[in-house]
Amino acid sequence: MRIPAFELEVFFGKYEFSTPYLLAQSDCEALSIDALLGLEPDAASARQDFLNTSLGYGENNGRPDLRRAVAGLYANMPEENVVLFTGAQEGIFACMNSLLEPGDHVVCMFPAYQSLYEVARSMGCQVDFWHLRQTEQGWQGDMDELAALLRPDTKAIVLNTPNNPTGFTLNREQTGRLCELARQRGAWIFCDEVYRGLGWNPESAKSGATAGAQRAGDNAPWIADAYEKGISLGVLSKAYGLPGLRVGWLACRDTALMEDVARYKNYLSICGATPSEALALVALRHGEHLLAKNRGIISENLKTADAFFARHAHLFTYNRPQAGPIGFPRIRLSEPVADFCERLAHEAGVLLLPGSVYGIKEPYFRIGYGRKSFAAHLARFEEWLVEKGIA
Repeated sequence: MRIPAFELEVFFGKYEFSTPYLLAQSDCEALSIDALLGLEPDAASARQDFLNTSLGYGENNGRPDLRRAVAGLYANMPEENVVLFTGAQEGIFACMNSLLEPGDHVVCMFPAYQSLYEVARSMGCQVDFWHLRQTEQGWQGDMDELAALLRPDTKAIVLNTPNNPTGFTLNREQTGRLCELARQRGAWIFCDEVYRGLGWNPESAKSGATAGAQRAGDNAPWIADAYEKGISLGVLSKAYGLPGLRVGWLACRDTALMEDVARYKNYLSICGATPSEALALVALRHGEHLLAKNRGIISENLKTADAFFARHAHLFTYNRPQAGPIGFPRIRLSEPVADFCERLAHEAGVLLLPGSVYGIKEPYFRIGYGRKSFAAHLARFEEWLVEKGIA
């Protein structure tokens, strides 16, 4: 299988580690190993336990206590139906190759993380896009448009909610209709839910969601809880702010599918890194603390962003995110947005991600609200806009 270049990673490969003022990041504030272990009641003992972690092979599907902890995020998920992966990307690749065949019809939300549709297209699947639309209320998805794209033989619906890059998220009512549309056709739903836990919808307390979801402020349930053929993709990289661990997972109530996915993993990483899995277990023990910390950072940064975009309303369409740590504003430009972002990186040392890496032709860019440095880095962006007479 030949697959096109991953445009987002190509762009970040040029600028992410050489540009000092990062505004494009999709993850949240990271912790050190020491700080993570310091969350344990007996931090000294936890540090010693970690140092004693074996560097031998781990279990293929992930260590059982960690799989059990992940299963506990869901309403009724057996640990046997959770498979751990090295990050989210491996999970996407393994699931698409286990689930799909050449010629299958797939509908994917757009814009979205490129591999969510590119793996299927490269396998020879027919992929139609459910386009999120710019509205006066920001980015929105029309469920009637989704329904019109589905066919009797649609094999899978692929989603990312909260969405990267737009910040759009499906609510409980939309999720219910989505499941019914899929159920009528016997279609699978693959849902990238790596930003789950970074919502702030007060209706969650009344929604009947699991305790973890209620605390996180998420209105809709995990797709694996909502639908018998729902596949949930999670990871510790984004909402939890621990991308260095490279620990992700898939969860689904269909045991046969998860067995296929586990067999496919044997051709990829085989097993996870034992130190990462040990730290991941600590992270999930303190999951709500990490999520609350990151929601607090996002909340403060959105206040800063509100003021910035209000000051420059003539230049930007804000598109405040509904959930998650990222947004997708529009800027009024006389040059291609990719050229603007590259010039900004070279001249000001500020990194924004051009919407062109998502295949968007209009002048949108991704901005991240999940890091403590946001206000200072946004100030540098504003200073440059004024210097250049753009603002």
